[in-house]
Formats: sequence, structure tokens, C-alpha cells
Amino acid sequence: MKESTSPRIGILVVAYNAETTLEKTLDRIPEDFRSRVSEVLILDDASHDATFTAGCRWSLAEGMPRTVVMRHTKNLGYGGNQKAGYALAAEHGLDIIVLLHGDGQYAPELLPDMVAPIERGECEAVFGSRMMKSGSALKGGMPMYKWLGNRILTRLENRLLGSKLTEFHSGYRAYSVAALKKLPIARNTDAFDFDTQIIVQLLNEGMRIKEIPVPTYYGDEICYVNGLKYAKDVVKDVLEYRLAIKGFGTCAWIPKPVEYAFKEGDGSSHAVILEKMRALPPGRVLDLGCSGGLFAQRLEALGHEVTGVDYIEVPGVREKCTHFHLADLEEGLPDEIGTDFDYVVAGDVIEHLSRPERVLSEAATVLRPGGHVLLSVPNFSHWYSRLRVALGVFDYDRRG
Repeated sequence: MKESTSPRIGILVVAYNAETTLEKTLDRIPEDFRSRVSEVLILDDASHDATFTAGCRWSLAEGMPRTVVMRHTKNLGYGGNQKAGYALAAEHGLDIIVLLHGDGQYAPELLPDMVAPIERGECEAVFGSRMMKSGSALKGGMPMYKWLGNRILTRLENRLLGSKLTEFHSGYRAYSVAALKKLPIARNTDAFDFDTQIIVQLLNEGMRIKEIPVPTYYGDEICYVNGLKYAKDVVKDVLEYRLAIKGFGTCAWIPKPVEYAFKEGDGSSHAVILEKMRALPPGRVLDLGCSGGLFAQRLEALGHEVTGVDYIEVPGVREKCTHFHLADLEEGLPDEIGTDFDYVVAGDVIEHLSRPERVLSEAATVLRPGGHVLLSVPNFSHWYSRLRVALGVFDYDRRG
């Protein structure tokens, strides 16, 4: 019988001016858990005190897990420090990484509980929530204004994202390193709203988040977070994401999908072309710029035989259309597609080409006599397109 391999667990300790609290915090890691920890990564973010020395001193004590202590020569910021830590976790082959603050605000005693759901395969991320048990945050010393702000922001973020987290603003987190590798966290902010952006990225990818209750502790540590700026930043992040996925503007830390979504709804280009195809007899269709084949799949359901062409191959496209050819339309139509098509469809494609007239001319040669070309181009007269150009915004978002 093949033995199961235990995941390699790491603890990422982000520390800034934590000389007086770092060793006390690390000492609270349960002794029976330390043997399960493959590596502790202590990242001192260019502190002005002896945080680095304290980390080194702890790492040399007897019975401690393998520990790497690093001091950044330049302050990377809360988010930047995490980016460096997660990159190091991936480089060192860790499977699970737990984010622990060096100021002792979050309970190291609960590290086994933080990693357990990921070990069981129940989720990709675990958050320690101070809000799961009613009243515990205030009893633990959380100031009333912070408690109220946390509740208001969490409720707003849940409403905008369709999530059901009890707290968005806990810094006690465990992640699957494999899941982190799939997220574009390098594009995230270096500031304190990094944690919000990573939640949005997890939800956007359909990854599972589990919460466990953790105690609240506020001591004499110094808070470096500007509350009003933080609130503004997290709200901006969530609104930016919501607008971007609706097609309004861009969101640099949420990349546009490789595959074009099928444009449902009255008046949309794909919906209009599909409606016209319903009225035509089934035939052979050449779908130019077919992307992932979502439009082709609908045509096939109507009885058409679809040949798709695109310069990238989205996984699954060959299952959605009868034939697929990988080709760059900038070079013209590929010879191997054949001829005698009943229909050529170019939905919002030719505006991407430097010589659209060439493709249209070639499309006429592959049509059978009496065949049809169904073509659409973006509606520049739409208020959104005109407004963007008037404001000097020429980037490319999900609406073009």
C-alpha cells in the first residue's frame, strides 16, 4: 500500500517593528504542532528596531522548526511583504502556508485548526474570523469604532460580491500554495488592502473559503493602518472588480478571461446573429474568431456543422464545434478549412484585424453560391464607448 504523504506546512510571519512581541508570539506555537511545520519564514519588512535579531535568536533556540529569517532593505508594505513570502513558500515547495502576524494579535495556538480544513481537502483557504462568535471581538479589546467599521465593510463587501463571510478583515489566514499559484497576486497592491484583493481573486476563481472562530487580542502593539484610507481602498477594490466583470473599465489584478463570454441579451451582437441563424436552414458554418466555442456550441445545437478558427486554443473548444483550426486571421484564412460553406460568421472580429478587407475577400471565396456572411462590429455610438474616448481612456476592457 502506498503511504500517504503529509503536506509540507509553512508559517509566514510578517513583521514590522515587532522586536518586543515576535519571540513571545512564536513561543506560542503549540509544541506538538512544531514537528509538523516544515519551515517558518520570518520576513522583517525593513524594521527600525531589532526585529531581525529577535527572529534569528528564536530560530537558533533548541527544538525550533527550520526557520528562514529575512530582512528587507526597503519596506515593501504589508501586501508586498506577503507577495515575497508566498513566492518563497512556492520556491521552497511548501503545500500550505499560514499567515501569522508578528505582533501577537492572532493566536498561534490555533495553527492546527487553521490548516486542518485544507489538509482534509475541504477548501483552498481558511480565515480566522473574530466575528463568528457574537460579542467576542469587543470582549477581546477591539475598539468599538473598529468593530463597527469591520461590520459595515464586511456587510457591504458581501453584498457586492455575493459572498457570506463573517469577516473580510482578518489577517489570520491559511492558503493552499497550489491555489495561490493560480492567482495573479503579483498584480495586487502592496498596501493593506492586499488581503481584500486576494479574497476577490479567490471568489472570482470559484475557490472555497472556510472560516473558523479565533479570539481577539489587542495589546500595546502599534497599528500602522490608516483606517479611513483602508476603508476607501477596500471599497474601491470591490467596486472596481464589480464594474470590470460587468464590462465597465479594467481591473489590473483580475485578468480578462482568455475566452470571450457569449453575449446574451436583447440587442447584443451574438444574440442577434444567433436569432438570424435560427431562421436559416442548417448548414456548414465557418465561425471566425470562435474563442472557446460557446457560440459554436449553440449553432451546433440548432443543427449546423461548425468549423471554428482562432489564434488561441481555449481548452474544450474542439468539443463544442465539429472542426477547429488554430490560425491567426492576420495571415488570412487557413487553406485547410475547405470551401462550400453555407454561412460565414464574424461576430465582433474584423475590428481586431489590420487588414479586415483581406479576410472578407477570402471569406467570399469559401462560400457556396448563395451563401451568407453574418458580420457584426462594436457599436461605437454607444454612450460608454464615446465617454471613454472623450475621457482619453483607450485601454481594452470586456466591452471593447
